[in-house]
Amino acid sequence: MADKNAMYDTGIHQNLMAKMALKPATMAIVVQVLALFSVLVTTWAAHWGAAVFFGVDLGFSMFTLVFLQAGFALYFCYLVGMAKWWRWIHFCFPVAAWVMSSWQIPNTVYLIGFIVTLSLYWTTFRTQVPFFPSRPVVWQQVAAIIPQDKPIRMVDIGSGLGDMSMHIAKARLDSVIEGIEIAPLPWLISVVRAKFRRSSAAFSMGDYRELNFADYDVIFAYLSPAAMPALWDKVQAEMKPGCMLISYEFEIKGVAPTQTIASDTREEKLYVWKLS
Repeated sequence: MADKNAMYDTGIHQNLMAKMALKPATMAIVVQVLALFSVLVTTWAAHWGAAVFFGVDLGFSMFTLVFLQAGFALYFCYLVGMAKWWRWIHFCFPVAAWVMSSWQIPNTVYLIGFIVTLSLYWTTFRTQVPFFPSRPVVWQQVAAIIPQDKPIRMVDIGSGLGDMSMHIAKARLDSVIEGIEIAPLPWLISVVRAKFRRSSAAFSMGDYRELNFADYDVIFAYLSPAAMPALWDKVQAEMKPGCMLISYEFEIKGVAPTQTIASDTREEKLYVWKLS
């Protein structure tokens, strides 16, 4: 019975998302607006009820209003079926905004924060791929599973700060290792770091969807669940037989990986597909 209820709830969430057809960033705005409207209606109804039935002028502290906003946002986030990590964002956003406003932080700090955030996440709305840095254990495992018997050309799509590409380039001096990153700040940092480290890894700023995957033997991706179906379509259309797609943490729905590797004690895994 519990399983049926869970399936029913999931179906409701999926139907809501499908009908609204909104990207997660847009949905997040909708959720916060709905939460604000609910807070206004709730507080008005409570104030009116207290005045009519009890003759009391009911007031609400800012603390109460903020946590009502956070609670409603959390509920609507669950209702529309957004990913679990979005729930934390929706709950914490009103609280963080209230705390920061009470500290009277200078406007310059907000401007700097906005510019830095924009340079990191400015394309997330379109690509649905936020900034996700990988970890050393992942770099080491990727270096171990890529072909060892011949030079390769590998690209890290969404290369971030460049750690993965530079690690592989150091381990495989015989190969061509590249990284492509669409966000300007991580790309710039990766270029500067590569020059200081004298790394042979090459970094370009752009959209990996403009690459020709036929030019590569190995594609490494640490993207997001939303990006995986389109990535697989591009891989099937362009990559040659015998080449390899490696994804950290995110699977391709309905496509069984050739190999699955646990990264360490965490739940995240490496998924490997070898093209045939």
